[in-house]
Amino acid sequence: MIMATFKSDAFFNSLTSSAVDVSAADTLPPLCYTDDDFYEFEKEALFNHEWLCLGREDWVPEAGDYFTTTIIGEPLLIARNREGQIKAMSAVCQHRAMLVAEGAGNTKAFLCPYHHWAYNLDGELIGAPEMQKTESFNRKQFCLPTLKVEIWQGFIFVNFDIDAAPLGPRLLAVDRVLEHYDLANAQGPRPEAGPRYPWNWKVMMENNNDGYHANRLHHGPLHDFAPSALARFPDDLPADTAGYYRTNGTLHADASFNPTQKAVLPVFEQLTEEERKRFLFVNLPPTLSLVLTPDLVMYLILRADGAESHFNDTGVLCAPGAMNDPAFAHLLDMVHHASAEIIAQDLHVDEQVQKGLRSRFAVRGRYSWQEQAQSDFNKWAVSRYQGTWERIKPELAPELIPVRDLQGV
Repeated sequence: MIMATFKSDAFFNSLTSSAVDVSAADTLPPLCYTDDDFYEFEKEALFNHEWLCLGREDWVPEAGDYFTTTIIGEPLLIARNREGQIKAMSAVCQHRAMLVAEGAGNTKAFLCPYHHWAYNLDGELIGAPEMQKTESFNRKQFCLPTLKVEIWQGFIFVNFDIDAAPLGPRLLAVDRVLEHYDLANAQGPRPEAGPRYPWNWKVMMENNNDGYHANRLHHGPLHDFAPSALARFPDDLPADTAGYYRTNGTLHADASFNPTQKAVLPVFEQLTEEERKRFLFVNLPPTLSLVLTPDLVMYLILRADGAESHFNDTGVLCAPGAMNDPAFAHLLDMVHHASAEIIAQDLHVDEQVQKGLRSRFAVRGRYSWQEQAQSDFNKWAVSRYQGTWERIKPELAPELIPVRDLQGV
């Protein structure tokens, strides 16, 4: 099968049908999930200029605390400096490209193990042995490249674009529905670095906020108390929003994913009576997805790694003080054991969807009303795809090839 190129006005114009009301919208073309060249385009359209979640502020509580991570192939280093500020920088030594740090820990400075170039907690080069004979060597020209940082709801976001507009003002609608969870003060054990999954990051993000499959794929006592028919979607999200959400009513208050179907951890104390009778699902593409129940918040940090792969760091947050209960670990283990069955179903579906997207028979499908979150995602993504195409296509003119038939692309 010969894949048509996406580098054409016709292709990007065709994406408009994915960014309309859910009742009329088409799914995105399959190649958006499978094509290596499209992934390279997507890095510029999304990842180089959007805010990317990499972790939680409480992962680096003290001066000198740091952790490392990667996204779109970039090794990054997050640290709290001596002034208490969180700094984000490249982990790549500016001498011979060795990584200056791995894992997590606490340090006074980052010492490249290869040749012992040293960097302080702000990424400034403070030591470079035996460089006195190197002509015109200036330490200030070899600092670790830094990224823009913003904290939202206790999560650390970075941006490769130093001129990027702030994130917070574009999340006011999402802040309103999250207010009573007080996520900035929520607590939870730090998760291990997540596995690498063999499917596109969008497949994962779409599944995490898909109300349509909930009591179909997950039919049974662990999910039937949150029927898909009780999915609700906002109709007032601003056009420039950086996130979107849905709620899903439950058949009883304080429902939770465990064998009792009821909260076993302390309920977030500020929740209203209405909020205790529903779940909340929030996505901040391209990296953060939240599942909020009355007693527990699960967060997924998606780190794209290729057209058909990504890493996923999954953690949980609880109400302040919940971790002080001597039985906390046992209660959380009960929740994890029950939810593992649901998660396994989702992971299996995600992997099979990716296989289907590679097929010659994969087409642009249509949505149920219970999938409005998918068209909300499309509106976010398509505007950025089309805007980037208009910006870069003059540079690509020699490569452009007419596309006669885009059906199923």
